[in-house]
Amino acid sequence: MHLFVYTTLNDNARRLLLTQLPPHITATIRQDLSEDEQAAAFQLADILLGNPPVEWFAPASPPALRFWQIDSAGIERYQQVQTQAQVANIGDFFAWPCAETMVAGILGWYRHIPELAVLQSNTEWVGAPIRERLGLLRGKRVVILGSGAIGQAVAKQLTGFDCVVQFLARTDPKAQLHTKEELLAALPDTDIVVNCLPGSAENFFSADLVQAMSPGSLYASVGRGNTTDEPALLTALQAGRLGGAILDVTNQEPLPLDNPLWQLPNVLLTQHSGGGQPGEDEGKVDVLVRNLRRFEQAQPLENRVELSRGY
Repeated sequence: MHLFVYTTLNDNARRLLLTQLPPHITATIRQDLSEDEQAAAFQLADILLGNPPVEWFAPASPPALRFWQIDSAGIERYQQVQTQAQVANIGDFFAWPCAETMVAGILGWYRHIPELAVLQSNTEWVGAPIRERLGLLRGKRVVILGSGAIGQAVAKQLTGFDCVVQFLARTDPKAQLHTKEELLAALPDTDIVVNCLPGSAENFFSADLVQAMSPGSLYASVGRGNTTDEPALLTALQAGRLGGAILDVTNQEPLPLDNPLWQLPNVLLTQHSGGGQPGEDEGKVDVLVRNLRRFEQAQPLENRVELSRGY
């Protein structure tokens, strides 16, 4: 069988993969091919690791493809892809680091860490006046959009700050909020909104929700950039209605240089780095090898997904 590796792997992860593959599986790694050769090699795959461009699946998926290990949690870009292969995503692999990025950004905003870092780089001592402007994360009222692995990790980390957390989730019976109307009613009494929604919830956090947020509150987003009405958010930030935003994701990435978000002092851009962690590439290989073993033994895959449903 033939494995096509679309995922970019460091040298150690490549060695790990090649030493753990069963002898009857040969691997072709995209990094070793020219751009002209890559799509053709992809079409020969029985097994696939990674997230190739959607257009590679047109007019048809690789005819021999039997198992596809996506290396992200989000799969919404592939909802229209037709394949007979078993498909799995990476589950909660990125959940804890993404949550740490959100909590770090929120805590940093209240404690003015970005401002202090700029002052340090400018060798400028301000001191006492900054103390008067510092806030506390402790006891804040938080709404988390989405009760999946990332949202649960955010909530767990916030328990140490005695935050009062509510979840918005359409189908989760344990969530406190289930509809947009319930969210609208809750937002005026909310200090922080953390968006962990998948890309299938396009433009969910719309202009009316932005307007309903409490003056001075924070908006944090680590799901997908297309789930936020970015122009409405930008307007609220520029007008000073919102206290600030911590954005790991934006509508367009990389963020264009002329986008005003770059210049707003109350915005922290973490540049889609939220999932970063030690051994990230090696971890993706481990997920593939584990699931490949399950696939070959006709056992249920870890984190199996249905592309047409988006989860």
